[in-house]
Amino acid sequence: MISPMIPVIAIVGCGRVGSAIARFLSKAGYRLSGLASKRLSSAKRLAYLTGTGRFTEIPWEITKEADIVFLTTPDSAISDTCSSIAFNYGFKKDSVVLHCSGVLPSTILSSAKSCGAFIGSMHPMQSFALNEENGSPFHGIIFAVEGDIQALHMAAQITVDLGADYIPIKTEDKTLYHAAAVVASNYLVTLLSLAFRLVEHAGISGSDTWKVLKPLINGTLSNIEKAGIPAALTGPVVRGDIETVKRHIEAIGEKTPELLDLYNTLGFYTIGIAESKGTLSEESADILKKITKG
Repeated sequence: MISPMIPVIAIVGCGRVGSAIARFLSKAGYRLSGLASKRLSSAKRLAYLTGTGRFTEIPWEITKEADIVFLTTPDSAISDTCSSIAFNYGFKKDSVVLHCSGVLPSTILSSAKSCGAFIGSMHPMQSFALNEENGSPFHGIIFAVEGDIQALHMAAQITVDLGADYIPIKTEDKTLYHAAAVVASNYLVTLLSLAFRLVEHAGISGSDTWKVLKPLINGTLSNIEKAGIPAALTGPVVRGDIETVKRHIEAIGEKTPELLDLYNTLGFYTIGIAESKGTLSEESADILKKITKG
């Protein structure tokens, strides 16, 4: 018999996030009531990795016994999956139902309340790689948690048990929070793609591209961590070096015109940061705004 002191969890959706949660909560001492996935092969594979014997395509077969149910399906399927489980009386009274979507609020799980469950969300500020041999992706990261107070308490404990930390946020602020995550992760990739393409057009290519830019990238991130955004800003805009910015615009316009709008947009919004640092004169700022508007 499973000890009542050890939370029993069910995972519905065995993709990257669900798989990571199942694996590392199992290592932390949580018991699995089972795994469910639309693709039975995914649940079976995760069952092998976690040493769990129960896997199924029918979620409510394994959620009825769980103290905590993670709905880690694609975002578009979370609400319908929750409704189907609730319709089949698949949530235990006083259980906690959580999803891990960054943009969706906990309220999309409202159907679970018909079974007497509490609802919440806990979104890991992390990108999940395909490689499963790099250790826990949760160690040292932050989860944003929101929902019913009972769900918040449970989510907070789970984050600690995963070696992470948590920040409570308001349900209505989830969308802006997720937009910040997209900018910090996805659009950082886009920004670095711009830098890579420009340096490649300068005649540096292959493995040398990363070799050239990596120390600068790491140094910038370190400076932001130590001193904050305005203080970490260097370069021609913060110096008011108008001629250098003009040369950049001219060269990009000649060799890679498709990248010019992005360069100008980034330059324009960098002016505000430079002004907050206090090193850019009002006159230089006005000139830079005019030339980066195109």
